[in-house]
Amino acid sequence: MSFPSVSRRSALMLALAAAAPLPALAQSSFPNKPIKLVIAFPAGGPTDITMRQLAANASKVLGQTVIIENKPGAGGTLPAQALQISPADGYTIAQIPLGVFRLAYTTKVGWDPIKDINYVINVTGYAFGIVVPADSPFKTWQDFVAYAKANPGKLTYGSTGTLTSPHLTTERIAQAAGIELQHVPYKGSADLMLAVVSGQLMAAADSTGFAPQVEAGKLRVLNTWGAKRLAKFPDAPTLKELGIDIVQNSPFGIGAPKGTPPEVVKKLHDAFKQAMEDPSYVAALDKYDMLPDYKSSAEYTKFAQDTLAREKAIIEKLGLAKPQ
Repeated sequence: MSFPSVSRRSALMLALAAAAPLPALAQSSFPNKPIKLVIAFPAGGPTDITMRQLAANASKVLGQTVIIENKPGAGGTLPAQALQISPADGYTIAQIPLGVFRLAYTTKVGWDPIKDINYVINVTGYAFGIVVPADSPFKTWQDFVAYAKANPGKLTYGSTGTLTSPHLTTERIAQAAGIELQHVPYKGSADLMLAVVSGQLMAAADSTGFAPQVEAGKLRVLNTWGAKRLAKFPDAPTLKELGIDIVQNSPFGIGAPKGTPPEVVKKLHDAFKQAMEDPSYVAALDKYDMLPDYKSSAEYTKFAQDTLAREKAIIEKLGLAKPQ
């Protein structure tokens, strides 16, 4: 009567002993298959182009392909949402734009942007500005404001989506300038640039994904939003120079699902840090007046915490917070 019981206990002990080393083994051999990096904007835009170069560099370091998956829409928050249903094994990681830190204040969500994302590394950030078609009657920002004041709500501008940094910052600019604009959201820079170049829009607020169109003589830059003028557009004044006390840039990096093993996070961090330092990535960023912006896992987590608090204040000031 006792023999089967002993046998079962022995078999169970052997099974547990055999299983115990497997998680450590899996982590130490990470990665042993391709990694998916989900980004928040469509193919062909500055985010896609620069992140594909970064992914190619990281693939060489990791010894496995890093595959880009484009998931545009919802103000750049879909990749972060995808992490909430992905295994915490390091094989699905995501770009984390600033829109992620606004989501909880504007939409009812079932996850926390700090507690439920493992922040791996910050890699770069966007520079922004407002552009108009080259044949626009708006030669300067003053022309733009004068028309908007004379025609409230009639001046159309596009952005890369509702509640993105270009949208929210333009609304802040409009408040400061005492003007009312009509916002038209797009899913990404490629579609937005096509709309403004073709004259469907009177203006666009975007990252410096507009650089190739400006350099081709199809668009004019009316202002930029950094602390100082951009090297590519030295004639375009900053908002501060125009009397608007706003500086807006938009750092972004890579996150992993909550609970991803620390060893895996470190391996991802180290690989992407090395990938950032490759001259090919620096050159890809330079096309859009972007620069590498490294933050370690700990620094990036602290940045996320601080940004969450700051974005709450902006959302409330604009009257866009929704009851939770």
